[in-house]
Amino acid sequence: MASPVSTSAAPSSSREVTRYVAIAGNPNCGKSTIFNALTGLRQKVGNYPGVTVEKKTGRFFGSHGEAMELLDLPGSYSLQVRSPDEAVARDVLLGRQADTPRPDAIICVVDASNLERNLYLVAQMLELNIPIVVALNMVDVAEKNGVVIDIMALREKLGVPVIAMVATKGVGLIELRQAVSRSPLPPPTIWTQMPIVLEREVMGLARQLPVAPDIARAEALLLLTLHEAALDEVTHHDRAIIEATKAAQQRLGTAGIDPISAPVDARYDWIGQVCAAAHHTGDSHFAASVSDKVDGWLTHRVWGWVAFLGMMALMFFCIFTVAQVPMDWIKDGSDWLGKWVTDHLPESDLRGLLTDGVIAGVGGVVVFLPQILILYFFLGILEDTGYMARAAFIMDRLMSKAGLHGKSFIPMLSSFACAIPGIMATRTIENRKDRLVTILVAPLMSCSARLPVYSLMIAVLIPGHSAMQKAGIMLCMYLLGIFVAFGMAWVFKRKLLKGETPMLLLEMPPYRMPSWKGVALRMWERSGLFMRRAGTVILALSVLLWALATYPKPSDPKATPSEALAQSFAGRMGHAIEPAIKPLGYDWKIGIGLIGSFAAREVFVGTMSIVYSVESKDKEDIAPLRDTMTNEKRNDGSPMFTPLVCIGLMVFYVLAMQCISTVAVVRRETNSWRWPLFQIFYMTGLAWAGAFIVYQGGKLLGFH
Repeated sequence: MASPVSTSAAPSSSREVTRYVAIAGNPNCGKSTIFNALTGLRQKVGNYPGVTVEKKTGRFFGSHGEAMELLDLPGSYSLQVRSPDEAVARDVLLGRQADTPRPDAIICVVDASNLERNLYLVAQMLELNIPIVVALNMVDVAEKNGVVIDIMALREKLGVPVIAMVATKGVGLIELRQAVSRSPLPPPTIWTQMPIVLEREVMGLARQLPVAPDIARAEALLLLTLHEAALDEVTHHDRAIIEATKAAQQRLGTAGIDPISAPVDARYDWIGQVCAAAHHTGDSHFAASVSDKVDGWLTHRVWGWVAFLGMMALMFFCIFTVAQVPMDWIKDGSDWLGKWVTDHLPESDLRGLLTDGVIAGVGGVVVFLPQILILYFFLGILEDTGYMARAAFIMDRLMSKAGLHGKSFIPMLSSFACAIPGIMATRTIENRKDRLVTILVAPLMSCSARLPVYSLMIAVLIPGHSAMQKAGIMLCMYLLGIFVAFGMAWVFKRKLLKGETPMLLLEMPPYRMPSWKGVALRMWERSGLFMRRAGTVILALSVLLWALATYPKPSDPKATPSEALAQSFAGRMGHAIEPAIKPLGYDWKIGIGLIGSFAAREVFVGTMSIVYSVESKDKEDIAPLRDTMTNEKRNDGSPMFTPLVCIGLMVFYVLAMQCISTVAVVRRETNSWRWPLFQIFYMTGLAWAGAFIVYQGGKLLGFH
């Protein structure tokens, strides 16, 4: 099987790439489904240079076995960009993007059920002078909605190959491969009729541009459609070109032509002609009525919330029940490996490193992989079915009261999986202040890295109780993060980043069956990232923490494990911060876990495994660690991990910024250290205050 991050794992993938193809389209048109169907596991995920926009490429093979590279461009409505994602798509198509060649061909994915709107991007693509194949996707949805598209007429009007597709069922994939494999692909024809005066200015400016002749016209037209403020921010052309553009805009204005709206009007005139010839609307009453009825429930003021919370509760219930069997398999494998190492190696530092460092640290985190897979499975289903947009709609009512933009919902929901893609997703928010507020509160969403911490502390808090009770506690932690995020957004929007929140304009994608292959690939990809992190960052930290917990060796050879740990470097660090965390009910051993988990939250579990395996020699699986922590005593003989301490620790991890990778991404997204440092300060303060209130407030009320 090919690696999910390699484009050359399969034997045939070593062939030389013959064509570089980009796949583009509007959001929610099925572009990623087609990309996954063509490339399978032959994918590579990275970032574009200088930005945090995800770059996804893959290799696929044409009808004659020729290798082609496929680039999945960010979803775009237009080449007149409004977000960093759309800017990357435009720059790739114009050959401006460093380390990314200009495509030899474009697969432009079009939603057949929304043809008119999707054709606007097609019109702009035709102006780029790059061969195009139109993938007319979701024709089954269009037919259910009473839309009939004459493929032959559409092909004739566009002048490029048009392939009817149902990507979720694999319909049209063979024909798409054949169309892209044609050699040579014919260049497109520009059908849009611009006003003569505008066309003259476009060509005049194109002759002055220091770019390849085949993209000069498209580059000139894009320059002429920029507002003056946007022109002044252009960095890829010198000042003389900017002044020439402004002069051309002034001449067009004198001639009574708006250089910004005139191309838009011309494109829509052409789109109207295409739709008149190829697009016919029949009776869609039944499909519309069913969709409206479903929306009536899922977006209802009351029942919409019931459905949303019900789905979240189901997800957490499955995390604790369905995941248990594979977690037991991993635990048994870890037990066997630890026992094998113990049986075959003499007692030494090397054996201690392997059993108490590597196996205990990494194994204590990897055991939670099934729970993380289930989380990504549910998020993939919600996204593919079209429910995400409905959830954003019902959340907008609440979010607007907190001062958050409705578009903040998707980044915040994405942060439940990981704050890093969630923060990157804020690029779709046009208003800078709204985007910054969302970045500041997104890490308060409980990401998958917190799952191991919650699972461990819940196991210590209520061992042996039902999965429903455990799911209820975990749901409370997730809800706490949501409500604190809303509260902090309210404060930021009224005190720190004042401004009006614009009204939410949101596309409601049609309901559709999820692409099971796409969901599976997403789970594979994200679990691969988790495992690579476990094999690199967590492994390195586990070895480091083991060394810190083992050295220096105590001078007294009869020292107890507890005394040896206290004298180690890790013990000294834990003792150093103990005065700050003692009011929270924590001791120096928990302090070691807090320090170690700043690099990554899930390291806390591995750290506790290392700390307590030094004393108890229990292996890394959760049951012995749970039992060890449950039996841990303070100096006065009272239990260490009381209900208040367990709940306080979970609250601390809900609110704390315990992720150095997130800090780095916030630095890149804001282009400043000011905001990530502020974020660390306020979130750490919140976490300390939250844990303090739980512990000290609980004691005042008579709890323990």
